[in-house]
Amino acid sequence: MGILNVTPDSFSDGGKYATVDAAMLQAERMSADGADIVDIGGESTRPGADPVPVAEQIRRVVPVIEAVRGRLPGLSISIDTTSSEVAEAALQAGADMINDVSGGTGDPGILTLAARRDAQIVLMHSQGTPKTMQDNPYYDDVVGEVRSILQGRVEAALQAGIKRERIILDPGIGFGKRKRDNLDLLAHLDAFVELGYPVLLGTSRKRFMGSLCNVREPAELVTATAVTTALGVMAGVKLFRVHDVKENRQAADVAWAIRQSRARR
Repeated sequence: MGILNVTPDSFSDGGKYATVDAAMLQAERMSADGADIVDIGGESTRPGADPVPVAEQIRRVVPVIEAVRGRLPGLSISIDTTSSEVAEAALQAGADMINDVSGGTGDPGILTLAARRDAQIVLMHSQGTPKTMQDNPYYDDVVGEVRSILQGRVEAALQAGIKRERIILDPGIGFGKRKRDNLDLLAHLDAFVELGYPVLLGTSRKRFMGSLCNVREPAELVTATAVTTALGVMAGVKLFRVHDVKENRQAADVAWAIRQSRARR
């Protein structure tokens, strides 16, 4: 899943793809590099980010979705939003799936929308909102707590009428998590795979890796991200949300070949 932020303020690439032409070129580049899905978002979810009005999100994302759908018909499109109104506009414009960092808690209508449109939906865990999530996150048992909360979000999705096979789970690396929480989640990805739903991993260029590598620029964390992708494949993760598609596709393909070789013994 290639990240396409059509925002002025995303943490790593804000402003780079704010026009339809620039966004379309990036979508084409990611598709050529091996992306199966492009995740288009019109609201930054970086720590401390302010909410963006629904109308502005729609203004940003719909023209890009329409352009990508028209020129790359074989590429799946995900809308990165917590708003049912934005999600509906995106689906009407040609998106296939919804990526909700609130797990359906920000706007419960997003669950009924996904059910009505039979759209895939990513249910992610976050402690708090992007504005506040890194103020003072705390867990006694981050793996057990995040797993339990995601199970609850699955139940809410099923009760809303979403089909079991349309649900994807994301433990929410970096969303209301301390560095040690992120590391614990990465060390126990199998605990989420065991829930029986496809798992999405989103570590791309995130700050906690920079602190481990003594790197301050997010764009310098491509190799670190690829390491987590390879580890995720070995743990059974199915989807990876990344800025740098080519490098992570290579990491995933090699890790998958190794995993398949191990399975044959």
